[in-house]
Amino acid sequence: MNYINLNSDSLGSGHICCAISDKKCAAGAAGYTLKKEWLRHEFDNGYVFRMLDERAKVFIEYGPAEKAWCPVMAPGYIMLGCFWVSGRYKGTGHGKALLRDVIDVAKKQGKSGLAAVTGEKKYHFMSDGKWLMKQGFRECDKTPSGFSLLYLPFDEAAPVPRFSDTARQGQSSEQNGYVVYYSNRCPFTEFHVTESLAETAMKRGLNVKVIKLETLEQAQAAPSPAVIFSLFKDGKFITTDISVCIDSRFDAIIEKAVLKQQ
Repeated sequence: MNYINLNSDSLGSGHICCAISDKKCAAGAAGYTLKKEWLRHEFDNGYVFRMLDERAKVFIEYGPAEKAWCPVMAPGYIMLGCFWVSGRYKGTGHGKALLRDVIDVAKKQGKSGLAAVTGEKKYHFMSDGKWLMKQGFRECDKTPSGFSLLYLPFDEAAPVPRFSDTARQGQSSEQNGYVVYYSNRCPFTEFHVTESLAETAMKRGLNVKVIKLETLEQAQAAPSPAVIFSLFKDGKFITTDISVCIDSRFDAIIEKAVLKQQ
């Protein structure tokens, strides 16, 4: 199993695994390019994109929690980002191998442990919390909207990570109508927010406010730990599922989420 880390030099000719089969986000498309630009900037902050050296969706992203695009307080920890093993590569040991690499790096850097945001149930663009807990992670914080913060401590005396106050409250400051928060941490968001959702909203006569998180400070102050994509309605969290942007999926997802809140 040969893994490599993308860097500023290899990023131009290399691929980012998650979007290799999506024509809307393929090389040259806005979302793919913007994700690469985001990575190039974050490499300077110690961010790592580690992947299987094949054309496959097998990779893990991570970096120092102080520089993580997430409303989490975890000084001295490594924060996991996207972590994906798919298709025929599942169940072949890649997930454990990639996680083991991160643990080794974190220990060499003298970190207190690893942290990861998951959902109490499986949320889109987030790691499988149940799988991480089988690897020794523990829950250390959660929000009313169903987000869970897990950590794998190396030093039991170190401070325990927690969500920021904005994430714990989980309320958008926009209390009326639909609001989307998104960033270019993912190559899928730009297309689906600016095109799919715009078309879906127009068909329904909806005014959707879009808030793009473009700086570390904005991401760390977000009302949702899912800074890749989060949809709110009347101030309340609805979903991290970006397929809600698509016309055929919007109504069913909204209806299910609203019924759950009642």
